[in-house]
Amino acid sequence: MSDFKTKLQDWLAKADKAAARFPERRETFTTSSDTLEVKRLYTPEDAQGDYLEKLGFPGEYPYTRGVQPTMYRSRFWTMRQYSGFGSAEETNLRFKYLLENGQTGLSTAFDLPTQIGYDSDDMMAKGEVGKVGVAIASLKDMETLLSGIALDKVSTSMTINAPASVLLAMYIAVAEKQGVASTEVSGTIQNDILKEYVARGTYIYPPEASMRLITDIFGYCAEHVPNWNTISISGYHIREAGSTAVQEVAFTLSNAIAYVEAAVKAGLDVDRFAPRLSFFFNAHNNFLEEIAKFRAARRIWSRIMKERFAAKDPKSWQLRFHTQTGGSTLTAQQPDNNIVRVTMQALSAVLGGTQSLHTNSKDEALALPTEESARIALRTQQIIAYESGVADTVDPLAGSFYIESLTDEIESQALEYIAKIDEMGGAVKAIEQGYMQREIQNAAYQSQMDIESGSAVVVGVNKFRLENEPKPDLQKINPELERIQNESLAELRKTRDNELVQAKLAALRQAAQGTDNLMPFIVDAVKAYATLGEICNVMRDVFGEYQPAQW
Repeated sequence: MSDFKTKLQDWLAKADKAAARFPERRETFTTSSDTLEVKRLYTPEDAQGDYLEKLGFPGEYPYTRGVQPTMYRSRFWTMRQYSGFGSAEETNLRFKYLLENGQTGLSTAFDLPTQIGYDSDDMMAKGEVGKVGVAIASLKDMETLLSGIALDKVSTSMTINAPASVLLAMYIAVAEKQGVASTEVSGTIQNDILKEYVARGTYIYPPEASMRLITDIFGYCAEHVPNWNTISISGYHIREAGSTAVQEVAFTLSNAIAYVEAAVKAGLDVDRFAPRLSFFFNAHNNFLEEIAKFRAARRIWSRIMKERFAAKDPKSWQLRFHTQTGGSTLTAQQPDNNIVRVTMQALSAVLGGTQSLHTNSKDEALALPTEESARIALRTQQIIAYESGVADTVDPLAGSFYIESLTDEIESQALEYIAKIDEMGGAVKAIEQGYMQREIQNAAYQSQMDIESGSAVVVGVNKFRLENEPKPDLQKINPELERIQNESLAELRKTRDNELVQAKLAALRQAAQGTDNLMPFIVDAVKAYATLGEICNVMRDVFGEYQPAQW
């Protein structure tokens, strides 16, 4: 080793001379997380430590190298394109198109009224119906959305949070109408309300009521829907709001700690619900940082579950995650460049060991994706899977001095954040005090300043620009959709058994005022064709609506 150190010092001297002759591009290099400095060279000294303690083998604690022993040699990640626009009929056609083209799982985007618990004919929904996702106001809409799709064969993810219990109830009801028992369906609901308070804003109820609904879902699914991932704890939207990679890991895992603590406090055994927890991360442009981020997150979570929560089942220690490429990195300028960005981001997710993946479409900085751009995004995943060779061995970048050093650095800084949040009383307290929000805002501000100063280059935006760019063809939402949807709702209210609906809503109200698990009452109301808004309004009346503090 002494000979190594001598040779290293000789090399460093030569590199300094070279840098004096050919100055390096910047005085200091950092990853997109400005606190992570990138050295000129990494050597074995930067990747020290016991192999089994820090890395271990794939499929074994601490899962740094992946949650399955054979990873993609056995089965590729689920290719789950995020889709939803306009009416349930239109989105159903898009689902079938993507499945025919090789997509292996559904992922549903809901419009804004659906996300915040309003029916399409509510005055609060005016002008927003079907615009950023599919409009779902009742079981009838959900039946149309999933028509002709075998729910015992396809796994479905639903990006829904505050009204997640209602949309899950609708999914269960549709499956039963198909003759598929709830024990046979599989999928994920996002159901992550804490990050809504932090970064996204589609909340309804105050934190205490929201956490009750989440733990009710944990308990109900453990018994009735055992193959369902009951929450997808989301760093994605934290990153989209402007966080660094380190903050994305730290704040996501702090939120996850809060969910586990709430479930344990509600009397649930940790090993009964923890194996069905899942996570949702972003893939941004700094390729190697993203790979290290995924590896660090797995290692941190495995230790939290084993050491902090004393989970005994190895499945409880595993961080399983879905990845979506970075929507906020896409540019309206030169949208074809986004294909390249998405390819790099998707490759980082695969090399980082993701369980499922959505690749954004090139036109998403301008509109919801066209059929053609959605197909290109799916083909990107398929080319990585079938042509690149990166899925042929497990964790192919393990042992890279830089990757291992960067994994350690992200882990160390994320743990510092988690410890600080613990000192504040946990994630809920930190959110109430505006701590996470301020940290994200500061990071977002710095990132924007770097772009505006030119120190961070965005190709086609602040460098390599084009004049008179051609305008791409964009997806357009039917302007008559809102009227058609509202007429359908009016017809539903005429033809359903309204006495039964009112009885089911009254039962839900009574349960909400007490301590019963609310999921059975929500399922009953959904099956009677009570609407999303009617069910959410009952809980609004009982729980109130969240008003963010002024901090």
